Amino acid sequence: MKKRYLSLDILRGITIAFMCVVNNPGTWSKIFPPLRHAGWTGCTPTDLVYPFFIFCMGCAMAFSFTKFEKVDYKAYLKVLKRGAMIFLVGLLLNLYPFFPTSLHDETWSFGQNYLYWLQHKRIFGVLQRIGIAYAIGGCIALWLKRPGKIMAAIATLCVVYTGILLAFGRDPGAFTLEGNVSMRIDEWLVGGNHCYHGYSGTNFDPEGLLGSMTGACTCLLGYLIGSMIIRSRNRMAATWVGTHPVEGPAPVVRQVHQPCPTVPEPVEGPVEVVRLRNSPDRVALRTFVYGCACLAGAMILSIWIPISKPLWSASYVFYAGGWAMVALAFLMYVVDIKGHSKPFFPFKVLGLNPLMAFILSGVIAKSYTFFNFSSSAYFGANEYMSLLYALIFATVIFCLLYPLYKKNIVIKL
Repeated sequence: MKKRYLSLDILRGITIAFMCVVNNPGTWSKIFPPLRHAGWTGCTPTDLVYPFFIFCMGCAMAFSFTKFEKVDYKAYLKVLKRGAMIFLVGLLLNLYPFFPTSLHDETWSFGQNYLYWLQHKRIFGVLQRIGIAYAIGGCIALWLKRPGKIMAAIATLCVVYTGILLAFGRDPGAFTLEGNVSMRIDEWLVGGNHCYHGYSGTNFDPEGLLGSMTGACTCLLGYLIGSMIIRSRNRMAATWVGTHPVEGPAPVVRQVHQPCPTVPEPVEGPVEVVRLRNSPDRVALRTFVYGCACLAGAMILSIWIPISKPLWSASYVFYAGGWAMVALAFLMYVVDIKGHSKPFFPFKVLGLNPLMAFILSGVIAKSYTFFNFSSSAYFGANEYMSLLYALIFATVIFCLLYPLYKKNIVIKL
């Protein structure tokens, strides 16, 4: 298995572990208070799980795009194909176990019940938005390439998205559950029966089509950080020198593109400046500063545009992205610079196969109906028992993925 960026894997693993805990309480009626989502506006640590995952995907995308020797239509097709496959996997996960586990009307035939079941299955979902965000963000990154242009694209997408909400919003407000245009777009596109109904029984889908525009912005923020890391590594590698016994009064200094097996003597002049500016601790510091800047910008922006995860508002993009950068900077310092990776081993295992972890968690939770198992019957007494079940569930996912880690198997689309 090729060498991976450890702190990114660990951040992704922490995100996956937290996702398993948040999405699988012992009972939904007694959720451990810190694991509850915010209402329509605001943001709790639980609301950061989803954007952290997309941010990590964007960061990893920067590493994977280095394999493209040139950007042509084949590169774009590969990005679009992977986005479509992620969307399809999410749709299949929505459909699992692929038949109704309970009859809507016992007087109907199986075919009638099955047709009704199909007519009321949700189209969008978590993986579906990830797939769309990957496709949009990936194509923009391949097209624009330069960080400055990508930042301009992020700003443009946020402005266009907010403009659509404001232009087509209705009373009581463009950023409210009842007045936002995103719900009407999804109703027109897929029909109300195929939308999420968890927000007061409305047809609003928090993973709907329109919000994928700003979901792509979160992906691009990760891509920018990943690109910065790659550029810094390349610049550092280009400053390593080889020392060779040569004739003449002074040794010859040569710049090469790969690190030498041994660290050379310090070099005075511009090369030392390049090393200093691109050293791992400087990269971690820049990531931290960028994260703080995003957080400050988000708080200012929230004066006019509320921080809302269901809408994936522009302020939420920078708020969640800022915290993701701060978290990654912390792990870069602790894991990559200081070398303290052992305490994070479980998250390293989970972060190696994040897609598999997500699929397993969904399949296991939906398979309970086959065994007439109800977690609330055993872990629904109070919030602490509900939390205990969630922790056990996350541990089970870790145990299932550990054999893949031992065999260096990475399952990805």
